[in-house]
Amino acid sequence: MKITDYQTYAVCAGYRNVIFVKVFTDEGLWGVGEATLEWKTNATLGAFEDLRPYVIGMDPERFEWLFYECYRQSYWRVDPCTLSALSAIEMACVDITGKKYNMPAYQLFGGKIHDKIKIYTNGWSRDAKTPEGFADRAREAVENGAKALKWDFFGSSYLTISSEALNRSVKIMAAVREAVGPDIDLLIEGHGRFNPFSALKIAKEMVPFKPFFFEEPVIPDIIEDTVYVHDNSPIPIAAGERLLGKNMFRELIARKGADFLQPDVIHVGGMNELKKIGVMAEVQHIQFAPHNPGGPIATAATAHICATLSNFEFLEMIIDVPYRTDISTEKLVIEDGYLILSEEPGLGIDIVPEECAKYPMKAIKQAMFNGF
Repeated sequence: MKITDYQTYAVCAGYRNVIFVKVFTDEGLWGVGEATLEWKTNATLGAFEDLRPYVIGMDPERFEWLFYECYRQSYWRVDPCTLSALSAIEMACVDITGKKYNMPAYQLFGGKIHDKIKIYTNGWSRDAKTPEGFADRAREAVENGAKALKWDFFGSSYLTISSEALNRSVKIMAAVREAVGPDIDLLIEGHGRFNPFSALKIAKEMVPFKPFFFEEPVIPDIIEDTVYVHDNSPIPIAAGERLLGKNMFRELIARKGADFLQPDVIHVGGMNELKKIGVMAEVQHIQFAPHNPGGPIATAATAHICATLSNFEFLEMIIDVPYRTDISTEKLVIEDGYLILSEEPGLGIDIVPEECAKYPMKAIKQAMFNGF
């Protein structure tokens, strides 16, 4: 079997564009993948064209070889646009292979350990500004079935945080904890923006509210900062969403610089790389909680890998646009805070091109830290 062509689809999905790919073969089988890269839509679409001479003609069943060949032929190796495009193509190859052998994707990675995937909700608080507003949104999310909530409530603070901003953040956390009660897991999103001193100051203030973890508390460029905060924080630390490929994870894992590792299936090079990073974390007794702010195909691909790892802890689920189930055939089954894994062949999902065309990509200004 050979890859004959592929087609990309860029779709506006709220605060960012999602990028899908459909890969075709000479045997009539096809597969889908996702390359959503935060606010890098045009560059990632260009990366697909750069990869085309290497991918066309390759056997999709040899997805380990496909990744290796494209990776070693890339002069830059780990730029996020190339890796994201390659991840999507690899996902599609896994999808094709699963369909050929009539088995769900997790069977291609050793079979499942978990029958259901524990999830937390992100995106539930996007329009909240006040402690009362965050509390109302949290209450709504829990009423809709959420068992764990993650959000960024630090406004426009960057590197340091003023006493006023810190006190406001504490009030927000207190309001949400009071609104949802003691049994809902609360996860703090730092978006990689503080220096170590400020991150630790925040962590100490959050202890009374028993957060499950503090995600990406410091700028991720310097691994030593993440390790330092982890070693001195009174609450667990999660990190890794902006590390690219297993080689970048090596130092963080070797130094046990996080309690929860957060590789992104799109950013690291695909499902096979995600599995390898999970195993690397397993041998250091680090829990696996993948970053997953992308679209429906990334969710499906990540869930299949999560099912195969003994150290899996949590999978992120994003609330984005109501037409998510129009542009794809996603049919999420969520029960009591768990995603029930699909048993359909491959990834168990498809895209709907005619619906994708209704929501063309847009130029969207990145706004990581919104003041309130």
